[in-house]
Amino acid sequence: MNTTDWIGFIGVTLLLFAFLLNYCKSSARESYLYLLLNFIGAGLACIASILLEYWPFIILEGCWASVSAFGLVRNFIKKSTSSTQ
Repeated sequence: MNTTDWIGFIGVTLLLFAFLLNYCKSSARESYLYLLLNFIGAGLACIASILLEYWPFIILEGCWASVSAFGLVRNFIKKSTSSTQ
């Protein structure tokens, strides 16, 4: 396996691990762990797709990473505003 394969493999592994944690009810969809695993996993899978120049997965993984990043920011803001009140 080359570097691109390893990047993609690690990314997909993180995505599947997040799915497994959520499926087993070990991590909620709104948890930092779940969102962070999705963000990093999708980001790595997106990088691998860019290196492969495979546009369908660049779009898919880029959107997945963006949604996960939005969730992380939303959770951070929600936690920040609730701790100041």
